[in-house]
Amino acid sequence: MNLKKLLFGSVIFFLFVASKTITTTDYLNLPATPYEYSVSLPNYYANNVNPIDNTPATNPITNHGATLGRVLFYDKNLSINRTVSCASCHKQSEGFSDSRTLSIGFAGGTTDRHGMTVLNARYYQRGRFFWDERAATLEDQVLQPLQNTVEMGLTAAQISERVSEQPYYNQLFINAFGDNSITNDRISKALAQFVRSIVSYQSKYDIGRAAVNNPNQPFANFTAQENQGKQLFFTPIPQGGGGCAGCHGTEAFVSARPENNGIDLTSTTDLGVGGVAPIRPNLIGHFKNSSIRNIELTAPYMHDGRFTTLEQVVEHYNSGIQAHPNLSGILKDANGNPIRLNFSTAQKNALVAFMRTLTDNSVATEARWSNPFCQTNLSFTGTINSGGFQSSNAILVQDGSSTQVQSGSTVNLVSGKAIILNPSFEAKTGSVFKAQISTCQ
Repeated sequence: MNLKKLLFGSVIFFLFVASKTITTTDYLNLPATPYEYSVSLPNYYANNVNPIDNTPATNPITNHGATLGRVLFYDKNLSINRTVSCASCHKQSEGFSDSRTLSIGFAGGTTDRHGMTVLNARYYQRGRFFWDERAATLEDQVLQPLQNTVEMGLTAAQISERVSEQPYYNQLFINAFGDNSITNDRISKALAQFVRSIVSYQSKYDIGRAAVNNPNQPFANFTAQENQGKQLFFTPIPQGGGGCAGCHGTEAFVSARPENNGIDLTSTTDLGVGGVAPIRPNLIGHFKNSSIRNIELTAPYMHDGRFTTLEQVVEHYNSGIQAHPNLSGILKDANGNPIRLNFSTAQKNALVAFMRTLTDNSVATEARWSNPFCQTNLSFTGTINSGGFQSSNAILVQDGSSTQVQSGSTVNLVSGKAIILNPSFEAKTGSVFKAQISTCQ
Protein backbone atom coordinates (compact mmCIF):
# COMPACT_ATOMS: atom_id res chain seq x y z
CA MET A 1 0.00 0.00 0.00
CA ASN A 2 1.33 3.41 -0.91
CA LEU A 3 0.09 5.82 1.71
CA LYS A 4 0.49 9.56 1.88
CA LYS A 5 -1.19 11.89 4.34
CA LEU A 6 -0.83 15.62 4.63
CA LEU A 7 -1.97 17.06 7.92
CA PHE A 8 -2.25 20.67 8.91
CA GLY A 9 -1.89 22.30 12.33
CA SER A 10 -3.04 20.67 15.53
CA VAL A 11 -5.24 17.77 14.56
CA ILE A 12 -7.79 16.61 17.11
CA PHE A 13 -9.62 13.34 16.64
CA PHE A 14 -11.55 10.95 18.83
CA LEU A 15 -9.06 8.70 20.61
CA PHE A 16 -9.85 5.52 22.33
CA VAL A 17 -7.80 3.13 24.37
CA ALA A 18 -8.52 -0.60 24.58
CA SER A 19 -12.21 -0.79 23.59
CA LYS A 20 -12.56 2.79 22.32
CA THR A 21 -12.33 3.77 18.64
CA ILE A 22 -10.47 6.50 16.81
CA THR A 23 -12.24 7.64 13.65
CA THR A 24 -10.48 10.02 11.30
CA THR A 25 -12.08 11.17 8.08
CA ASP A 26 -10.53 14.56 7.42
CA TYR A 27 -7.21 13.70 5.78
CA LEU A 28 -6.27 15.67 2.70
CA ASN A 29 -4.24 14.42 -0.22
CA LEU A 30 -2.53 17.65 -1.23
CA PRO A 31 0.89 18.09 -2.83
CA ALA A 32 3.64 19.71 -0.77
CA THR A 33 3.91 22.37 -3.47
CA PRO A 34 0.44 23.49 -4.59
CA TYR A 35 -0.80 22.83 -8.09
CA GLU A 36 -0.53 25.60 -10.65
CA TYR A 37 -3.98 27.16 -10.99
CA SER A 38 -3.24 30.02 -13.36
CA VAL A 39 -4.75 29.42 -16.77
CA SER A 40 -2.35 29.28 -19.72
CA LEU A 41 -4.55 29.39 -22.81
CA PRO A 42 -3.51 29.14 -26.47
CA ASN A 43 -3.13 32.57 -28.07
CA TYR A 44 -6.27 32.31 -30.23
CA TYR A 45 -8.28 31.50 -27.10
CA ALA A 46 -6.67 33.95 -24.67
CA ASN A 47 -6.86 36.92 -27.06
CA ASN A 48 -10.56 36.21 -27.57
CA VAL A 49 -11.72 35.67 -23.99
CA ASN A 50 -9.41 37.81 -21.85
CA PRO A 51 -11.56 40.92 -22.46
CA ILE A 52 -14.63 39.12 -21.07
CA ASP A 53 -12.95 37.58 -18.00
CA ASN A 54 -15.05 38.45 -14.92
CA THR A 55 -12.19 37.91 -12.44
CA PRO A 56 -12.12 41.00 -10.18
CA ALA A 57 -8.85 42.77 -9.41
CA THR A 58 -9.63 42.22 -5.73
CA ASN A 59 -9.65 38.43 -6.08
CA PRO A 60 -7.06 37.14 -8.56
CA ILE A 61 -6.45 33.40 -8.72
CA THR A 62 -3.53 32.28 -6.55
CA ASN A 63 -2.29 28.73 -6.13
CA HIS A 64 -2.87 28.68 -2.37
CA GLY A 65 -6.21 30.45 -2.68
CA ALA A 66 -7.51 27.99 -5.26
CA THR A 67 -6.18 25.08 -3.18
CA LEU A 68 -8.21 26.30 -0.23
CA GLY A 69 -11.20 26.73 -2.54
CA ARG A 70 -10.78 23.18 -3.79
CA VAL A 71 -10.96 21.79 -0.24
CA LEU A 72 -14.02 23.93 0.53
CA PHE A 73 -15.69 22.84 -2.73
CA TYR A 74 -15.46 19.16 -1.77
CA ASP A 75 -16.05 19.49 1.99
CA LYS A 76 -19.33 17.90 3.14
CA ASN A 77 -18.93 19.59 6.52
CA LEU A 78 -20.37 22.67 4.82
CA SER A 79 -23.87 21.18 4.81
CA ILE A 80 -25.99 21.08 7.93
CA ASN A 81 -25.88 17.28 8.32
CA ARG A 82 -22.45 16.90 6.70
CA THR A 83 -23.70 14.86 3.74
CA VAL A 84 -23.51 17.28 0.78
CA SER A 85 -20.76 19.41 -0.73
CA CYS A 86 -20.62 21.74 -3.72
CA ALA A 87 -19.21 18.81 -5.66
CA SER A 88 -22.32 16.74 -4.93
CA CYS A 89 -24.17 18.77 -7.56
CA HIS A 90 -21.18 19.81 -9.67
CA LYS A 91 -19.35 16.57 -10.35
CA GLN A 92 -15.98 16.60 -12.06
CA SER A 93 -16.81 13.45 -14.04
CA GLU A 94 -19.94 15.16 -15.38
CA GLY A 95 -18.32 18.39 -16.56
CA PHE A 96 -18.88 19.94 -13.12
CA SER A 97 -22.61 19.56 -13.69
CA ASP A 98 -25.21 17.09 -12.40
CA SER A 99 -26.56 14.15 -14.39
CA ARG A 100 -29.80 14.32 -12.42
CA THR A 101 -32.59 16.49 -13.77
CA LEU A 102 -32.86 18.24 -10.42
CA SER A 103 -30.15 18.12 -7.78
CA ILE A 104 -30.70 16.50 -4.38
CA GLY A 105 -30.07 18.46 -1.20
CA PHE A 106 -28.93 17.48 2.28
CA ALA A 107 -32.31 16.08 3.37
CA GLY A 108 -33.29 14.47 0.07
CA GLY A 109 -35.24 17.43 -1.26
CA THR A 110 -34.80 18.53 -4.86
CA THR A 111 -33.78 21.88 -6.26
CA ASP A 112 -36.08 23.96 -8.45
CA ARG A 113 -33.68 23.91 -11.39
CA HIS A 114 -31.03 21.75 -12.99
CA GLY A 115 -27.47 22.08 -11.69
CA MET A 116 -25.63 24.36 -14.11
CA THR A 117 -22.04 23.54 -15.01
CA VAL A 118 -19.42 25.80 -13.44
CA LEU A 119 -16.99 25.16 -16.30
CA ASN A 120 -15.63 28.38 -17.86
CA ALA A 121 -17.63 30.45 -15.37
CA ARG A 122 -15.02 33.19 -15.51
CA TYR A 123 -15.86 33.96 -19.15
CA TYR A 124 -19.46 35.05 -18.66
CA GLN A 125 -18.89 38.74 -19.26
CA ARG A 126 -21.88 39.99 -17.31
CA GLY A 127 -20.41 38.27 -14.27
CA ARG A 128 -23.85 37.33 -12.94
CA PHE A 129 -24.69 33.83 -11.76
CA PHE A 130 -27.49 31.31 -11.34
CA TRP A 131 -29.97 30.62 -14.12
CA ASP A 132 -31.87 33.78 -13.15
CA GLU A 133 -28.70 35.85 -12.62
CA ARG A 134 -29.71 36.80 -9.09
CA ALA A 135 -26.09 36.75 -7.89
CA ALA A 136 -24.18 39.84 -8.99
CA THR A 137 -20.77 38.13 -8.84
CA LEU A 138 -19.28 34.68 -8.50
CA GLU A 139 -18.09 35.66 -5.02
CA ASP A 140 -21.72 36.31 -4.11
CA GLN A 141 -22.97 33.14 -5.78
CA VAL A 142 -20.71 30.58 -4.11
CA LEU A 143 -22.10 31.14 -0.61
CA GLN A 144 -25.78 31.01 -1.55
CA PRO A 145 -26.09 27.21 -2.02
CA LEU A 146 -24.56 26.76 1.43
CA GLN A 147 -27.44 28.81 2.87
CA ASN A 148 -30.19 27.34 0.71
CA THR A 149 -32.76 25.47 2.79
CA VAL A 150 -32.87 22.59 0.29
CA GLU A 151 -29.26 22.38 -0.86
CA MET A 152 -26.92 22.63 2.15
CA GLY A 153 -28.94 24.22 4.94
CA LEU A 154 -26.44 26.39 6.84
CA THR A 155 -26.97 29.93 8.06
CA ALA A 156 -24.49 32.64 7.18
CA ALA A 157 -23.03 32.51 10.68
CA GLN A 158 -22.66 28.74 10.55
CA ILE A 159 -20.51 28.81 7.41
CA SER A 160 -17.40 30.26 9.04
CA GLU A 161 -18.16 28.32 12.24
CA ARG A 162 -18.16 25.00 10.38
CA VAL A 163 -14.93 25.84 8.59
CA SER A 164 -13.28 26.91 11.85
CA GLU A 165 -14.19 23.57 13.43
CA GLN A 166 -12.09 21.63 10.93
CA PRO A 167 -8.43 21.45 11.97
CA TYR A 168 -7.06 21.24 8.45
CA TYR A 169 -8.21 24.75 7.51
CA ASN A 170 -5.89 26.65 9.84
CA GLN A 171 -2.78 26.25 7.67
CA LEU A 172 -4.75 26.51 4.43
CA PHE A 173 -6.02 29.98 5.38
CA ILE A 174 -2.53 31.04 6.45
CA ASN A 175 -1.19 29.92 3.08
CA ALA A 176 -3.94 31.66 1.14
CA PHE A 177 -4.38 34.90 3.07
CA GLY A 178 -1.36 35.30 5.34
CA ASP A 179 -3.11 34.52 8.62
CA ASN A 180 -5.65 32.05 9.98
CA SER A 181 -8.62 34.41 10.24
CA ILE A 182 -11.60 32.48 8.86
CA THR A 183 -14.39 34.69 7.49
CA ASN A 184 -17.21 34.25 5.02
CA ASP A 185 -15.58 36.82 2.76
CA ARG A 186 -12.40 34.76 2.56
CA ILE A 187 -14.37 31.56 2.08
CA SER A 188 -16.23 33.09 -0.87
CA LYS A 189 -13.02 34.41 -2.40
CA ALA A 190 -11.29 31.02 -2.17
CA LEU A 191 -14.26 29.17 -3.64
CA ALA A 192 -14.51 31.69 -6.47
CA GLN A 193 -10.80 31.32 -7.23
CA PHE A 194 -11.15 27.55 -7.51
CA VAL A 195 -14.24 27.76 -9.72
CA ARG A 196 -12.64 30.33 -12.03
CA SER A 197 -9.62 28.06 -12.45
CA ILE A 198 -11.79 25.36 -14.07
CA VAL A 199 -11.37 26.09 -17.76
CA SER A 200 -11.65 23.79 -20.78
CA TYR A 201 -9.18 24.24 -23.63
CA GLN A 202 -7.83 20.82 -24.68
CA SER A 203 -10.60 19.47 -26.90
CA LYS A 204 -10.51 18.16 -30.46
CA TYR A 205 -11.92 21.54 -31.46
CA ASP A 206 -8.98 23.33 -29.83
CA ILE A 207 -6.45 21.20 -31.70
CA GLY A 208 -8.09 22.12 -34.99
CA ARG A 209 -8.66 25.75 -34.07
CA ALA A 210 -5.00 26.33 -33.19
CA ALA A 211 -3.99 25.44 -36.75
CA VAL A 212 -6.21 27.97 -38.58
CA ASN A 213 -6.79 31.70 -38.60
CA ASN A 214 -10.50 31.58 -37.78
CA PRO A 215 -13.09 28.95 -36.85
CA ASN A 216 -14.86 29.20 -40.19
CA GLN A 217 -11.99 27.49 -41.98
CA PRO A 218 -12.07 23.68 -42.30
CA PHE A 219 -10.19 21.85 -39.55
CA ALA A 220 -7.74 19.24 -40.80
CA ASN A 221 -8.32 17.01 -37.76
CA PHE A 222 -12.12 17.00 -38.21
CA THR A 223 -14.19 14.49 -40.11
CA ALA A 224 -16.32 15.74 -42.98
CA GLN A 225 -19.36 15.48 -40.73
CA GLU A 226 -17.72 17.49 -37.94
CA ASN A 227 -16.66 20.22 -40.36
CA GLN A 228 -20.20 20.33 -41.74
CA GLY A 229 -21.56 20.69 -38.22
CA LYS A 230 -19.06 23.45 -37.45
CA GLN A 231 -20.13 25.34 -40.55
CA LEU A 232 -23.81 25.06 -39.57
CA PHE A 233 -22.98 26.19 -36.03
CA PHE A 234 -21.16 29.36 -37.08
CA THR A 235 -23.25 30.29 -40.12
CA PRO A 236 -26.13 32.74 -39.44
CA ILE A 237 -29.68 31.53 -40.03
CA PRO A 238 -30.38 33.79 -43.05
CA GLN A 239 -27.37 32.24 -44.78
CA GLY A 240 -28.65 28.71 -44.23
CA GLY A 241 -26.92 27.90 -40.95
CA GLY A 242 -28.15 27.30 -37.44
CA GLY A 243 -26.97 30.62 -36.04
CA CYS A 244 -25.81 28.82 -32.90
CA ALA A 245 -22.81 31.10 -32.43
CA GLY A 246 -25.19 34.03 -32.04
CA CYS A 247 -25.95 32.84 -28.52
CA HIS A 248 -22.88 30.68 -27.89
CA GLY A 249 -20.14 33.01 -29.01
CA THR A 250 -16.44 33.59 -28.30
CA GLU A 251 -13.99 30.75 -27.88
CA ALA A 252 -15.68 30.03 -24.54
CA PHE A 253 -18.94 29.31 -26.43
CA VAL A 254 -20.98 31.38 -24.00
CA SER A 255 -23.61 34.08 -24.43
CA ALA A 256 -23.08 37.69 -23.45
CA ARG A 257 -26.59 37.93 -21.97
CA PRO A 258 -29.56 35.83 -20.85
CA GLU A 259 -31.88 34.58 -23.58
CA ASN A 260 -35.41 33.26 -24.03
CA ASN A 261 -35.06 30.24 -26.31
CA GLY A 262 -38.74 29.41 -26.65
CA ILE A 263 -38.86 26.15 -24.74
CA ASP A 264 -42.26 27.24 -23.38
CA LEU A 265 -45.15 29.19 -24.84
CA THR A 266 -45.61 31.09 -21.59
CA SER A 267 -43.79 31.39 -18.27
CA THR A 268 -45.97 30.65 -15.27
CA THR A 269 -44.02 28.79 -12.57
CA ASP A 270 -40.46 29.93 -13.35
CA LEU A 271 -40.07 33.50 -14.53
CA GLY A 272 -36.28 33.33 -14.92
CA VAL A 273 -34.30 36.57 -14.95
CA GLY A 274 -37.49 38.61 -15.18
CA GLY A 275 -38.73 37.19 -11.89
CA VAL A 276 -35.84 38.53 -9.82
CA ALA A 277 -36.63 41.78 -8.04
CA PRO A 278 -37.15 44.28 -9.40
CA ILE A 279 -39.55 42.40 -11.68
CA ARG A 280 -38.77 43.05 -15.36
CA PRO A 281 -41.64 41.82 -17.56
CA ASN A 282 -39.54 41.98 -20.75
CA LEU A 283 -37.08 39.44 -19.27
CA ILE A 284 -39.62 36.88 -18.09
CA GLY A 285 -38.62 33.52 -19.49
CA HIS A 286 -35.01 34.59 -20.03
CA PHE A 287 -32.27 32.43 -18.52
CA LYS A 288 -28.52 32.60 -18.34
CA ASN A 289 -26.55 30.71 -20.97
CA SER A 290 -23.62 28.70 -19.67
CA SER A 291 -20.62 27.64 -21.75
CA ILE A 292 -21.34 24.68 -24.01
CA ARG A 293 -17.76 23.46 -23.89
CA ASN A 294 -17.91 19.87 -22.63
CA ILE A 295 -21.64 19.86 -23.34
CA GLU A 296 -21.41 16.15 -24.14
CA LEU A 297 -20.72 15.56 -20.42
CA THR A 298 -23.30 17.92 -18.92
CA ALA A 299 -26.67 16.32 -19.75
CA PRO A 300 -29.52 16.87 -19.10
CA TYR A 301 -29.99 20.25 -20.72
CA MET A 302 -31.89 23.54 -20.18
CA HIS A 303 -32.64 25.21 -16.86
CA ASP A 304 -35.12 22.47 -15.95
CA GLY A 305 -33.15 19.56 -17.41
CA ARG A 306 -35.98 18.63 -19.77
CA PHE A 307 -33.78 17.38 -22.62
CA THR A 308 -31.66 14.32 -22.00
CA THR A 309 -29.72 14.21 -25.29
CA LEU A 310 -28.02 16.63 -27.65
CA GLU A 311 -30.23 15.28 -30.41
CA GLN A 312 -33.28 16.54 -28.51
CA VAL A 313 -31.66 19.94 -28.05
CA VAL A 314 -30.93 20.26 -31.76
CA GLU A 315 -34.46 19.18 -32.66
CA HIS A 316 -35.86 21.87 -30.37
CA TYR A 317 -34.00 24.57 -32.29
CA ASN A 318 -34.81 22.89 -35.59
CA SER A 319 -38.58 22.58 -35.20
CA GLY A 320 -39.74 23.14 -31.64
CA ILE A 321 -39.20 26.80 -30.71
CA GLN A 322 -42.40 28.25 -29.28
CA ALA A 323 -43.80 31.76 -29.69
CA HIS A 324 -43.12 33.03 -26.18
CA PRO A 325 -43.94 36.76 -25.91
CA ASN A 326 -40.32 37.42 -24.89
CA LEU A 327 -38.67 35.07 -27.39
CA SER A 328 -35.17 36.32 -28.19
CA GLY A 329 -34.96 38.18 -31.48
CA ILE A 330 -32.28 35.93 -32.91
CA LEU A 331 -34.81 33.07 -32.85
CA LYS A 332 -37.49 34.96 -34.80
CA ASP A 333 -37.96 35.10 -38.55
CA ALA A 334 -38.66 38.26 -40.54
CA ASN A 335 -42.34 38.10 -39.56
CA GLY A 336 -41.62 37.76 -35.85
CA ASN A 337 -42.48 34.07 -35.73
CA PRO A 338 -40.26 31.34 -34.24
CA ILE A 339 -37.66 30.21 -36.74
CA ARG A 340 -37.82 26.79 -38.33
CA LEU A 341 -34.43 25.56 -39.55
CA ASN A 342 -35.86 22.53 -41.35
CA PHE A 343 -32.52 20.77 -41.25
CA SER A 344 -32.16 17.29 -42.68
CA THR A 345 -31.27 14.36 -40.46
CA ALA A 346 -27.72 14.51 -41.79
CA GLN A 347 -27.43 18.19 -40.88
CA LYS A 348 -28.78 17.63 -37.37
CA ASN A 349 -26.37 14.75 -36.84
CA ALA A 350 -23.53 16.93 -38.07
CA LEU A 351 -24.36 19.61 -35.51
CA VAL A 352 -24.29 17.04 -32.72
CA ALA A 353 -21.00 15.66 -34.01
CA PHE A 354 -19.48 19.14 -33.93
CA MET A 355 -20.64 19.85 -30.39
CA ARG A 356 -18.98 16.63 -29.26
CA THR A 357 -15.65 17.97 -30.53
CA LEU A 358 -15.89 20.55 -27.73
CA THR A 359 -15.34 17.79 -25.16
CA ASP A 360 -12.14 18.15 -23.16
CA ASN A 361 -11.76 14.83 -21.38
CA SER A 362 -8.87 16.13 -19.28
CA VAL A 363 -11.37 18.14 -17.23
CA ALA A 364 -12.82 14.94 -15.79
CA THR A 365 -9.44 13.66 -14.64
CA GLU A 366 -7.42 16.79 -13.84
CA ALA A 367 -5.91 16.25 -10.36
CA ARG A 368 -5.92 19.92 -9.34
CA TRP A 369 -9.71 19.98 -9.66
CA SER A 370 -10.32 16.59 -8.06
CA ASN A 371 -11.55 15.59 -4.62
CA PRO A 372 -8.70 16.20 -2.13
CA PHE A 373 -10.27 14.18 0.65
CA CYS A 374 -9.04 10.65 1.25
CA GLN A 375 -11.68 8.09 0.46
CA THR A 376 -10.59 4.59 1.49
CA ASN A 377 -11.53 3.28 4.95
CA LEU A 378 -9.31 0.75 6.72
CA SER A 379 -9.58 -0.84 10.15
CA PHE A 380 -6.80 -2.32 12.27
CA THR A 381 -5.62 -2.94 15.82
CA GLY A 382 -2.30 -1.57 17.05
CA THR A 383 -0.31 -2.13 20.22
CA ILE A 384 2.23 0.29 21.66
CA ASN A 385 5.16 -1.98 22.48
CA SER A 386 8.17 0.29 22.73
CA GLY A 387 7.89 2.67 25.64
CA GLY A 388 5.96 5.88 26.03
CA PHE A 389 5.84 9.07 24.05
CA GLN A 390 4.14 12.43 24.05
CA SER A 391 3.98 14.46 20.86
CA SER A 392 1.77 16.87 18.97
CA ASN A 393 0.44 15.42 15.72
CA ALA A 394 1.83 12.01 16.63
CA ILE A 395 1.46 9.29 14.04
CA LEU A 396 0.91 5.71 15.15
CA VAL A 397 2.20 3.43 12.43
CA GLN A 398 1.52 -0.29 12.36
CA ASP A 399 3.72 -2.16 9.92
CA GLY A 400 3.63 -5.95 10.05
CA SER A 401 3.93 -7.26 13.58
CA SER A 402 5.64 -4.18 15.00
CA THR A 403 4.18 -0.86 15.98
CA GLN A 404 6.16 2.33 15.60
CA VAL A 405 5.53 5.90 16.62
CA GLN A 406 6.55 8.74 14.35
CA SER A 407 6.03 12.48 14.67
CA GLY A 408 5.72 15.06 11.96
CA SER A 409 3.24 16.44 9.48
CA THR A 410 3.90 14.00 6.65
CA VAL A 411 4.18 10.22 6.64
CA ASN A 412 5.11 8.20 3.57
CA LEU A 413 4.81 4.44 3.78
CA VAL A 414 5.48 1.68 1.31
CA SER A 415 3.26 -0.52 3.44
CA GLY A 416 1.45 -0.20 6.72
CA LYS A 417 -1.39 1.80 8.16
CA ALA A 418 -1.48 5.06 10.05
CA ILE A 419 -3.74 6.97 12.39
CA ILE A 420 -3.40 10.34 14.05
CA LEU A 421 -3.48 10.63 17.81
CA ASN A 422 -4.73 13.83 19.32
CA PRO A 423 -2.05 16.36 20.35
CA SER A 424 -0.29 15.79 23.69
CA PHE A 425 -1.67 12.26 23.94
CA GLU A 426 0.58 10.05 26.05
CA ALA A 427 0.85 6.42 24.94
CA LYS A 428 2.39 3.81 27.19
CA THR A 429 3.74 0.33 26.61
CA GLY A 430 0.93 -2.20 26.30
CA SER A 431 -1.81 0.24 25.27
CA VAL A 432 -4.04 -1.30 22.61
CA PHE A 433 -5.91 0.73 20.01
CA LYS A 434 -8.54 -0.12 17.44
CA ALA A 435 -8.93 2.36 14.64
CA GLN A 436 -10.95 3.06 11.53
CA ILE A 437 -9.05 5.38 9.26
CA SER A 438 -9.19 7.11 5.91
CA THR A 439 -6.25 6.74 3.56
CA CYS A 440 -4.93 8.37 0.42
CA GLN A 441 -3.57 5.77 -1.98
